[in-house]
Amino acid sequence: MLLIAALVIFGMGVYLTRYIEHGEDWALYFARANSGATGHIVDRNGITLAYFDEVRSVYSPDRVTRAANYHITGDYWGRTGTGILSRLWDDVHGFSLLTGTTHVGRSTQLELTYDARLNNEIYKAIGDWASGCMMVCNYRTGELLGMVSAPSVDPLDTSGEQRDGAFINRCISASFTPGSIFKLVTAAAAIENIKGLDSMQWYCEDEFKIAGVPFICVANHYTQNFEQAMANSCNVAFAQIAVKVGQNTLIRYARDYGFLDGHSIDGIPTVRGSFPLEFVGDPETGWAGIGQSTDMVVPYSMLRFLCAVANGGTLIEPHFVPGEQAETSQLVLPTTADRLKALMRNNAITHYEADSNFPGLPICAKTGTAELGDGDSHSWFVGFLDDEDHPYAFVTLIERGGFGLSRAGVITNKVLQWAVKNM
Repeated sequence: MLLIAALVIFGMGVYLTRYIEHGEDWALYFARANSGATGHIVDRNGITLAYFDEVRSVYSPDRVTRAANYHITGDYWGRTGTGILSRLWDDVHGFSLLTGTTHVGRSTQLELTYDARLNNEIYKAIGDWASGCMMVCNYRTGELLGMVSAPSVDPLDTSGEQRDGAFINRCISASFTPGSIFKLVTAAAAIENIKGLDSMQWYCEDEFKIAGVPFICVANHYTQNFEQAMANSCNVAFAQIAVKVGQNTLIRYARDYGFLDGHSIDGIPTVRGSFPLEFVGDPETGWAGIGQSTDMVVPYSMLRFLCAVANGGTLIEPHFVPGEQAETSQLVLPTTADRLKALMRNNAITHYEADSNFPGLPICAKTGTAELGDGDSHSWFVGFLDDEDHPYAFVTLIERGGFGLSRAGVITNKVLQWAVKNM
């Protein structure tokens, strides 16, 4: 009898544990037909992204719109962790843990800050062949306007064949070697911690050794000042700058700017980035300062930083649900933000041939060619438009895409040219 009682108690414990963890899933399995709930997700222009009621579960009728916006809307099965659809589904059905049932369903329309047309343009610009992502944010309001991860998924495709990683939202759920875009963080630390920075010069020819470890640049830049070193994206100069700043200071800036933390976008979590936190010595600090070593950056974290730089150092937290007061903070010192903006604008004018590669766009930018150790490189292009009418910050990444300007830069130009004419 004692054994039977013990087994009953154990079984009830297992059941209650599973009920607390999965009861909502059990109750909602057939809830759509029973509760009368309806949900409608639209973009900022009223374009339907998804709709469900008692008998239907539908998406946009346009295939490109479905695929381009998939990582935003998700699907009715929750196959991507960043989908809004599954969260809205649970919310409108209203599960009660006490009764184990759903109460009368609600009817909800959720309007997002995203522009489905912009996401379509991003998706087409990246192309079906590539793996990568792009985000666009209004840095004056914090409104997320675009977020596309590739490869993507057409939720109505019943073939069952998806490319590897198609369900991963690369914008917020993955981190990547940043390469030279991390020099923006190193530059900010140098601006605030190295006295006489603007009077210093660095010489770059062939290679430069730090404690016997060679640093190679893609070109001979010869004698250069700080502004020129940034425009040249000189590894030799920035490795020395990183060592002078020091590993602990770089760690502090990476942490303070949010690169080592996970964030939340209207309840959707992001992953963390990484930076060498244990003592590694001068050579590895040099590599970390130029965005190599064990550096890993989440595209969304870089977008937050750029929004603050573009907005005079003030960050209005990016969000996709309008109507709520966005959190505001002073992420970057105003003087540092202004200096970084000037450096990035100089990059575009003197080295990215802005007049021909980005005609009509007052672009401030930084390229990144993140070496992966196997001969391939990630292609990054990040920055913002210094434009009151089109205050757009952006991050573009093409995995194993090669040089930043020639791949990610070309995609960014296509998207921004469309955006300034149509938004």
